[in-house]
Amino acid sequence: MPRLQIAVDTFTTQQALLLSDEIYDVVDLFEVGTPMILRDGVHPVRQLKERHPELKVLADTKIVDGGSLECADACAAGADVVTVLAMACDSTIRGVVETAHRFGREVMADLLQVTDIARRARELVAMGVDYVCVHTPVDSQGEGKTTLGDLRELVRAIPPRRAAAAGGINLQTLDVYLAEKPAVIIMGGALCGAPDVRAAALEAKRRVGEA
Repeated sequence: MPRLQIAVDTFTTQQALLLSDEIYDVVDLFEVGTPMILRDGVHPVRQLKERHPELKVLADTKIVDGGSLECADACAAGADVVTVLAMACDSTIRGVVETAHRFGREVMADLLQVTDIARRARELVAMGVDYVCVHTPVDSQGEGKTTLGDLRELVRAIPPRRAAAAGGINLQTLDVYLAEKPAVIIMGGALCGAPDVRAAALEAKRRVGEA
């Protein structure tokens, strides 16, 4: 069954903590987004784990260098999943994988700006990456780009249980993504910007659970 991940990017740490109180029992993964990490470091990860130890937290570190060092910092803060950019050099990715697995954690590689999705995805899986994520960046979504075509290419290249999808997915488009059977569906603004975040998350979780 796919897992539902909420991407929390623009919130302050305090807002993220209050949000976690609303949905810790609904979402499968709570993402501390890159903007929050750039502002506050890994402190939000630590505080979320202290507040809700059972909540799985993904640190969207987007590591591109210093793989072992940066991954260790995120894992020590309590991150259950750490992200690395797929365009990083292989030694960086291996360092992230080895470090995360030593901590008993998982790695998600983000395919941002990768042109040969199938080839790189297979290489990432061979290096031990747990999840490979297709991702249409927010700066491209305004141009009408979506992640669906990339997801279809990804699940033909690697087992769907290793695939994740992010970038503009909302309740109106969710079902077409679920039809591809990825392991993780990532929703950001569609949930965080909803008038009732818990209700939106519950609806998304219901449909993810039925997929």
